[in-house]
Amino acid sequence: MEKTAAKAYQPNRWQELKKDLIRNKSLYIMLIPVVAYYFIFHYIPMYGLQIAFKDFTPAKGIWGSPWVGLEKFKEFFVYDSFYVWRIIRNTILINVYDLIFGFPAPIIFALLLNEIKNSIYKRTLQTVSYMPHFISTVVIVGMIMDFFARDGLINQILKSLGILSEPISFMTEPGWFRPLYVGSGIWQNLGWGSIVYLAAISNIDPQLYEAALIDGAGRFRQALYVTIPGILPTIVIMFLLRVGHMMNVGFEKVFLMYNPLTYETADVISTYVYRKGLLEMDYSYGAAVGLFNSVINFLLVIFSNKIAKKLTETSLW
Repeated sequence: MEKTAAKAYQPNRWQELKKDLIRNKSLYIMLIPVVAYYFIFHYIPMYGLQIAFKDFTPAKGIWGSPWVGLEKFKEFFVYDSFYVWRIIRNTILINVYDLIFGFPAPIIFALLLNEIKNSIYKRTLQTVSYMPHFISTVVIVGMIMDFFARDGLINQILKSLGILSEPISFMTEPGWFRPLYVGSGIWQNLGWGSIVYLAAISNIDPQLYEAALIDGAGRFRQALYVTIPGILPTIVIMFLLRVGHMMNVGFEKVFLMYNPLTYETADVISTYVYRKGLLEMDYSYGAAVGLFNSVINFLLVIFSNKIAKKLTETSLW
């Protein structure tokens, strides 16, 4: 009888939520500042996106400016088509290069660090690899400009080795912008990016390595058949997060590195939005381009999440 009564009583969702709030009230109180931050600084400003569909002027304000529909998007895709395809091509190519060369670098570095048994040497190497991440972008770009100047260290080394007869203008030749951007990014974030994968490796069951050793697997095969499958879910999650920024390139670094001579390969969506939106004060146009960029990123995340779910059964949701 008692079992039947207990089975008949099933609390609804609100009752379950109330119990959960009471049971975990400390955690929810700690969550309030985070939720407030995102609500105030990320969600409330989104009401300003409507200026992408208006002919916005500061004097009339957001609500007083007239609606123009998709005119700003038409201006972007039709009237400025030359710049559109150039900045989209540059943005995608830089991200693809970074995905091909920059994304695997921390994984490989973490696998190599995991094979080092001398703890002092391992910690020293980790500390040295983390340091570039804490250097500001301005200083990083300053170092790049000094090293790769016509009379810089790189040109002097190449000339002393007999590889070059005349110095190369790395910073003014369009063909060198993408290698410098991606290469310096790898150097700066190699150690920092490996932290996540080292943490994932530390959670792999040691018995799996022992079993592989008994089966005759060497260090390479252990890494191939135990370590990599063990961190595969982490790799997939990090890949999906990276794809979500496929149409974004660090504005600050590109802005500091590029110049009119390298616009052909260096001009990206964010720098174009800056020139049109702020320097030329066409705020509606800049908002329209930025909105287009965000929508593409959103679609890329959904698409890649579905593919990852089918192939690896690991996904963001």
